[in-house]
Amino acid sequence: MLNIVMVGPPGAGKGTQAKMLADRHGYLHLSPGDLLRQAVKDGTALGLEAKDYMDSGRLVPDDLIIELISDRMRKAGAVPGMILDGFPRTLRQAEALDEMLRELGQRLDVVVEVDLPEEEAVLRLTGRRVCRQCGANYHLLFKPPQRPDVCDACGGPLYQRSDDSEETARARLQVYGKETEPLISYYSAKGLTRDLDGRGSVQEVAERLERLLGLR
Repeated sequence: MLNIVMVGPPGAGKGTQAKMLADRHGYLHLSPGDLLRQAVKDGTALGLEAKDYMDSGRLVPDDLIIELISDRMRKAGAVPGMILDGFPRTLRQAEALDEMLRELGQRLDVVVEVDLPEEEAVLRLTGRRVCRQCGANYHLLFKPPQRPDVCDACGGPLYQRSDDSEETARARLQVYGKETEPLISYYSAKGLTRDLDGRGSVQEVAERLERLLGLR
């Protein structure tokens, strides 16, 4: 059993890497965002409670996120490992995760910190473009349209969302640094953190990650 936490700044690609690793090795991929959306879609009690917060623009509280993660972990069954992406974000969540794993007779094995220079993170975050007509997503670096500012699928105009602006991207990175510093210190003190160079193509980073985890 290999239990992994993935952390990294916005734009580092940790979600992409977590999903790829989970698919390749049969691990359970746990992402609070995915679990929240599924709970809301399924109309569960937790989902309905979360929807109230989300609809009013409020942050979903720690207790609810922790309960969602805990519930999914208990239902996981026999899996060779778990990858947590976007959780924990706070010391309280980290301590709750420790307790969840103890209850399952498991432990956290490694915390992978995806490193990416700020300027490259900004380039990744600001490169997204969305079609105004059909909603198709593009990226100027990784998935550029065939014609500048024109959707390949429907010919509609592409635009940059306000939350993908450079100002917003730098603000998100600043918030990430402040929020995660105590978390990284917590795991470093336990000797669990490992650095992963997030530069390069998705496949290059995936190969580095597998070597880091001893999977190749």
